[in-house]
Amino acid sequence: MTSSPAPILITGASQRVGLHCALRLLEAGQPVIISYRSERPGVQTLRDLGAIALFADFSTQDGILAFIAELKGHTQQLRAIVHNASAWTAETPDNEVAAFTQMVNVHMLAPYLINLQCAELLRRSSPADIVHISDDVTRKGSSQHIAYCASKAGLDSLTLSFAAKYAPHIKVNGIAPALLLFNPDDDAAYRAKALAKSALGIEPGSEVVYQSLRYLLDNPYVTGTTLTVNGGRHVK
Repeated sequence: MTSSPAPILITGASQRVGLHCALRLLEAGQPVIISYRSERPGVQTLRDLGAIALFADFSTQDGILAFIAELKGHTQQLRAIVHNASAWTAETPDNEVAAFTQMVNVHMLAPYLINLQCAELLRRSSPADIVHISDDVTRKGSSQHIAYCASKAGLDSLTLSFAAKYAPHIKVNGIAPALLLFNPDDDAAYRAKALAKSALGIEPGSEVVYQSLRYLLDNPYVTGTTLTVNGGRHVK
């Protein structure tokens, strides 16, 4: 991938997939700006490598707008925006409204407002991209994580709408991964059950998302598409 002097913004890049993608882009000589909600070790690692790290609370409208204002104080152009920030809030009987509101704000309102209010920063770069990190679960729904699934499905819809709105200058695409990484406390039974859901049956790690991101950034003829990165779950 050819690096650009204009930075790439990755939201939610303090750990796991977002952190990996930010590290790989920096390794390729690409300037990076990240947002983070919690001060994890990965944030300082990225700072030490030259990334700009901005705190962001996307759970409220005020938090989203404050982040946009701060972002514009740090750069006048963007090569790409990668919407990776995500919330996984328990949908319990005493927390349904709060959980739904938080996940809609993080997965839909934040990308919606950032895309609208930062379009001019992208137009100052050529090429320019927006990439939404969605979730493979939107293909079939989820009886246990309804709000999460619905808000990620809304993000898929934003991909189509913004692709139409911003063509031809800004390409807008999505990536919908399934299982990528286990948590350290996931037991053997859970791991076996999860791996059995896909045709390939592997824990691929974060690199497959970076490879997908790189493809979308490099390909000049793809917009309005969501790449499925699920190990063949849909054919299992």
